[in-house]
Formats: sequence, structure tokens, C-alpha cells
Amino acid sequence: MNLKRLFLTPAALLTLFSVAAPAAKPVSDDFISDTVRTKLAADTVVKGGAIEVLVKDGVVTLRGTVAEERQKSKAEKIAKKVNGVKSVDNEIRIEHPGAAAQ
Repeated sequence: MNLKRLFLTPAALLTLFSVAAPAAKPVSDDFISDTVRTKLAADTVVKGGAIEVLVKDGVVTLRGTVAEERQKSKAEKIAKKVNGVKSVDNEIRIEHPGAAAQ
């Protein structure tokens, strides 16, 4: 029984490393940018916000305006979840509709 465990453990480790190895492949800034833009546009909370996405060396900068704090927060959460993103600099401003007319 112990012999089976001895052989099973290295086999399990080998499987784990072979599955994890492709994930270490570097992701291009263009891929990150396209993915973040697509996910932001598809999200029902963020959709409608005027958000610019800039990416440099895996660091995402979000700029633009949204109507609500929850849109700003959700945009940052979405960007952070994209594969290859190292960090997110959220420069999104909140401009309540009608605030400019006052």
C-alpha cells in the first residue's frame, strides 16, 4: 500500500507541473488590452462607461468617466482578473449625470 502511494505522489506532481507549465507563457499587452476591453463592454454594470484601457508591461491603466462608483470598482475588478495583468491603475472619474449642467 505504501509503495502505491510512493509512485502515485511523483505521478501526481508531474501532472500538476505539466498542466501549470503552459500557464507561465507570457501574455502580450495587446492581448491584455483586447481582453479587458471586451470584458468591460460585455459587463452589464460597466457597460455605457467611457473607459480607455492602456497596457504597458502587463500594467493596466483605466481612464475615463462613469456615472457611479460601482462601475469604477467593477471595471477594476474585471481588469485584475484578466490573465497576464500584473496590476491595475484605476484613474476612472465619476461624473454623475447632469452634474455638468449645474
